[in-house]
Amino acid sequence: MRVRGRTRRRGAALEQAILEATWAELVEHGYAGLTMENVARRAETSRPVLHRRWPSRTALATAALAQQFARANIVISDMGSLREELCHLLRCMSDRAGSRDLQLFFDMQKDLVAERSSFADIRARIVDGSQFHAVIGRAIERGEIDPARLTPRITSLPLDLARHEMMMTFQPLSDDAIREIVDDIFLPLVRRDKPSSQM
Repeated sequence: MRVRGRTRRRGAALEQAILEATWAELVEHGYAGLTMENVARRAETSRPVLHRRWPSRTALATAALAQQFARANIVISDMGSLREELCHLLRCMSDRAGSRDLQLFFDMQKDLVAERSSFADIRARIVDGSQFHAVIGRAIERGEIDPARLTPRITSLPLDLARHEMMMTFQPLSDDAIREIVDDIFLPLVRRDKPSSQM
């Protein structure tokens, strides 16, 4: 079907156009300047079309951010040790989350409270934890860590600490911060106990 000389987009093509328009608006105007009207205009669609898919600008911004994160997907290869792989993962994670993304999260706080949502909800929607779980899985196979110690809270600790550090400082993770998260906090909690020597 053609509308005003152009093909009407549907399904994935329309969603792609809307998310591209949303990201462009976020880059140019930030979250504070994001409006459904401007996104609809840029995507050459209507506000009702947007609202059928995303009930709020928070939901729309989250979807656009998820798309950007998916494009910058992190892949951590087998480096032979949990420490090396986890340090590399945190560095990649820090490099990917620029100051604009951190500012976006900060600016969304008020709307998240109003919608009774949280950063944890956003994280669940935008973050693919497969690489982190692959790193942990390889460490278990190598016998580096004790799987019995991997409670959900402990398992999520390195990523949670990294996100908290970046949100509090609006800066990339320093080498010292990564070392402290990995060496001083996480590894002592999950490493296998060395067998005691027999007298």
